[in-house]
Amino acid sequence: MTASLFALLQRDLVLTLRRPQDALTVAGFFVVVVALFPLGIGPDPEVLRTVAAGVLWVAALLAVMLSLERLFADDYRDGSLEQLLLVPLPLALLVLTRTFGHWLVAGLPLVLLSPLLGLQLGLEAREIGVLMLALLLGTPILSLIGAVGAALTLGVRGGGVLIALLILPLYVPPLILGSGAVDAVMHGSSAQAHLSLLGALLIFALVTTPWATAAAVRIMLD
Repeated sequence: MTASLFALLQRDLVLTLRRPQDALTVAGFFVVVVALFPLGIGPDPEVLRTVAAGVLWVAALLAVMLSLERLFADDYRDGSLEQLLLVPLPLALLVLTRTFGHWLVAGLPLVLLSPLLGLQLGLEAREIGVLMLALLLGTPILSLIGAVGAALTLGVRGGGVLIALLILPLYVPPLILGSGAVDAVMHGSSAQAHLSLLGALLIFALVTTPWATAAAVRIMLD
């Protein structure tokens, strides 16, 4: 089973390497959105530091959402997704592996880029550390929830807009907890409560969303 799941993950990563523009688009969008905020609200360091956590989290949320439409769409069009139903493994595990591959391409680069962008917005070292930890816990949640929306819109024209309508309300809790963790440290409090709730939300998403995504894939393929 492990070998099969690893083979699926390796296949997804190889296909991504053949289309590097997909990953570069997500990272580039994240950088551009954050870089534009100082131009819109002014160069005041205190103002930028105050809004930094929210700006970075909203930019990360939108960047991850940008890549969700293609999570299952290419395999749906060429018939590969139907072949996954024939694999003697739980579809939820296959979906979880596919979602993990999506996070490696779309979520992890945002975590690695966040310190540079945090410095640009005036965050201090401790605040940047909490920001990275919050994104490390939160971006997988965005991918897991997004996978459900991507599965529900398979084969639907204008699926990207529908995905946004379906999952944006579900993105609110990780957005509030992630930005709230940085704000807590910024005001001299502890971020432990926010990070603990974010970790609990990640565990809940890991347990529930793969089964929901698998059910949605089966429904859309029937």
